[in-house]
Amino acid sequence: MSAILNYAARRYISSTLALGAKVEGPSAVSGGHGGGYKVWRNLTFFVAAPAITLCAINCVLQHQKEHDHERPPFVKYEYRCMRTKRFPWGDGNHSLFHNPHTNPLPTGYED
Repeated sequence: MSAILNYAARRYISSTLALGAKVEGPSAVSGGHGGGYKVWRNLTFFVAAPAITLCAINCVLQHQKEHDHERPPFVKYEYRCMRTKRFPWGDGNHSLFHNPHTNPLPTGYED
């Protein structure tokens, strides 16, 4: 009895998957050149490009707004600027992308 139910279940699943995999008409996955690319082209030009532009404008405006603030005063905490060995470039005290305005040295800001 279980062999009959097993066979029926496998046949139902395989036929259902075969029917569900068929794609009719123009589609991006149908294999033909029926026009599925037009949807993605339009999404790129009318959704993605404006979204990227708006995000870039937002980033620039936020950067300009935050740039006006003064930096916080340097407080020498024991966990801040710990150096177990020197950096292999320069004087060994500056990180690779060191910014003298925002990154303090162990003794404080440079300027």
